[in-house]
Amino acid sequence: MLPSPSPVVGRLAPSPTGGLHVGHARTFLIAWLAARSRGGRIVLRIEDIDASRVRPEALSGLIVDLRWVGLDWDEGPDLGGAHGPYLQSQRTSLYEQMLDRLKQKELVYPCTCTRAEIARVASAPHSGEEGPSYPGTCLNRRAEDADSLSERPFSWRFRVPKGRVEWNDQARGWQSVDPSAVGGDFLVGRSTGEPAYQLAVVCDDHFMEVNQVIRGDDLVTSTPRQILLYEAMGWTPPSFGHVPLVIDDQRKRLAKRDQSIKLETLRERGVDPRRLIKVLANSIGMSKGPGDSWPEDWIERFDLASVPRGPWVAPGVESLTG
Repeated sequence: MLPSPSPVVGRLAPSPTGGLHVGHARTFLIAWLAARSRGGRIVLRIEDIDASRVRPEALSGLIVDLRWVGLDWDEGPDLGGAHGPYLQSQRTSLYEQMLDRLKQKELVYPCTCTRAEIARVASAPHSGEEGPSYPGTCLNRRAEDADSLSERPFSWRFRVPKGRVEWNDQARGWQSVDPSAVGGDFLVGRSTGEPAYQLAVVCDDHFMEVNQVIRGDDLVTSTPRQILLYEAMGWTPPSFGHVPLVIDDQRKRLAKRDQSIKLETLRERGVDPRRLIKVLANSIGMSKGPGDSWPEDWIERFDLASVPRGPWVAPGVESLTG
């Protein structure tokens, strides 16, 4: 007898660097429906390890925003659960343990290069949103060399092997990327003890038993790196799906600094969240169904394959209040 497939466990992972906007609501709605439509569970995790950008007041605001649009979860900072804590800032000891495992395997090395130095050395053709590819200046160091750097600040870089990383993206289809040629060796931690995004996310998703990650397509470049970390740890990667972002009428990506499209602003303007959900549901390929509605009203109609492949233009507040 074949083993039963694992129950779907999805996650919502906002960062408290400002209020959520319409683009976040759309992506989180897709992630929520992708799990709930398969009878799955949802974990709410707050990604707050970038202390320089975190706004303390934004944490409670995130939960208010998500509840306002009708999204719920089974585990999270407000509910507790078996896989807490649910704030990354409270999970640093776990990240340190996992980084130590990478050190023991000589899969990471201390790098003293600054961004400016990397930019001067790296070749322009490999530059992207995250900056130029790492040129390998410190590649010959071993993990133990960190002890000889004294007070000199450094970061831990993961040794990216040559070759392509492939995955079947739930939203974009088959993907094949050579991370050694795009970005190169990437950061997993800093000498100050602060973990880097890639390591923290992989550790959290693994230990929270998340097996389905639906997120914005601005994070596609993170996926091959995270798959490499899963393989290095001997863990099974989740199923990934990357959906298009929401843009404004000038074809620019929405930003948290734009107050007009924040969920808090929509609440203050008297927007009915059920109308927003209807508009968002229509935007992801569900044109037939209830009028003003809650996310749960769309569970049986949801199909990730129906989500349009291109970016979606955010509606104006007037169209939501009229």
